[in-house]
Amino acid sequence: MTSNPAPRRRAATAGLVLLATALVPLTTAAAPAAAAPALQEVMFVGNNWDGTVDVIHSSGTYAKLGRVNVVPDKSQRLLEIHLNPVKLAFYLGVQQGPGEGHDQLVDDMYTTPDGAALVVSRPSFADVVSIDLRTGALRWRFPVSGYRADHMAVSPDGTQVAVSASTSNTVHVLDINTGRQLGSFGAGDKPHENIYTGGGRYLWNMSIGEVNTSLDDPWLDWTKGDRHITVADARTFQVVRTIDMRPRLDAFGRSDLSNAVRPAVFTPDEATLYFQVSFFNGFVEYDVAGDRITRVKELPKNPATSPDRTTWVNDSRHHGLSMSPDGAKLCVAGTMDDYATVVDRATLQEGALVPASKPYWATISGDGRDCIISESGADQVTAISFATGQKVTSVPVGDHPQRVRIGHVAAGWTAP
Repeated sequence: MTSNPAPRRRAATAGLVLLATALVPLTTAAAPAAAAPALQEVMFVGNNWDGTVDVIHSSGTYAKLGRVNVVPDKSQRLLEIHLNPVKLAFYLGVQQGPGEGHDQLVDDMYTTPDGAALVVSRPSFADVVSIDLRTGALRWRFPVSGYRADHMAVSPDGTQVAVSASTSNTVHVLDINTGRQLGSFGAGDKPHENIYTGGGRYLWNMSIGEVNTSLDDPWLDWTKGDRHITVADARTFQVVRTIDMRPRLDAFGRSDLSNAVRPAVFTPDEATLYFQVSFFNGFVEYDVAGDRITRVKELPKNPATSPDRTTWVNDSRHHGLSMSPDGAKLCVAGTMDDYATVVDRATLQEGALVPASKPYWATISGDGRDCIISESGADQVTAISFATGQKVTSVPVGDHPQRVRIGHVAAGWTAP
């Protein structure tokens, strides 16, 4: 009699199913998610005239960790420019104007949240690029509208980067990882500084007007163009408010001051804005909710500084402003007066005038203890203690440092 193999096959199959079921937790369970790479906080210093970024420790010794070339495509960009007469005209204008006879190769920079790339605005090339921090290669490039890229800002969550397009009066907002434009909005003439507020809900842009002419006498201020603050919704990119400081300065009795808002900083609660204006050795205090100027601080003039306003770079007298994390102290870069100083915010009394060679920016150290200024005339960055107002140390960097930003790189990072 021939036996029927079906029951044996069914039994064997059932046994395999039971065995497989028993083994599932051991053989097919999802592997735990890979841990995010360890990061270290660093400080990036943009060397505008040589197209490099120095990476230094964000506090303590501020020792140098490496240098990144942010114009690996320089030959390609210059060829494109020289083949286009309009681009060439603007390129030479940037070079001979704000560049003081030099190419402007890096203005501003921020890292992606994972610390893998550095996003850089390059004025002379009118673009924003992402540089791979491991290989030094370009990840993406975004040409801005018009012919010059300027200051940037990164959203609090690190996902957006905003850049001012100087000659088109536009602010572009990009996805920091892909370079895709998320939106844009119009601003005043020559948009400059950008600041996110409200936890990233709003984006403030300050326009400085035409700073490249020699029409610098006070009676020619009307030639400088439309200068105002533009506040946009960072989700819809719709303008929700504009603020012209001209009537507010006039109401305070300072019709002599320019309404071109330069570097600016909010108090931690965002209730008060401090800002510098063209041609002025000092800063202004603005009550945001009250929409009024409350105090103006004039800082000492350097007797050696020429009174000829046409000799002041891009209409600056002081350019660089930061605040201690507790909101108690301001740090001011007195650009054309060759000093920096820490100011008590309650009394507006300045501390010692720390000698510095054309300081062009001010920020804070990673631990919040020091103000960091870029000395563009001495090719170094200098730390000044918020507590004492005295110099802590200086660190040599590249040619004409300007913007200084806190960011992150992989732990143990070495320059490409």
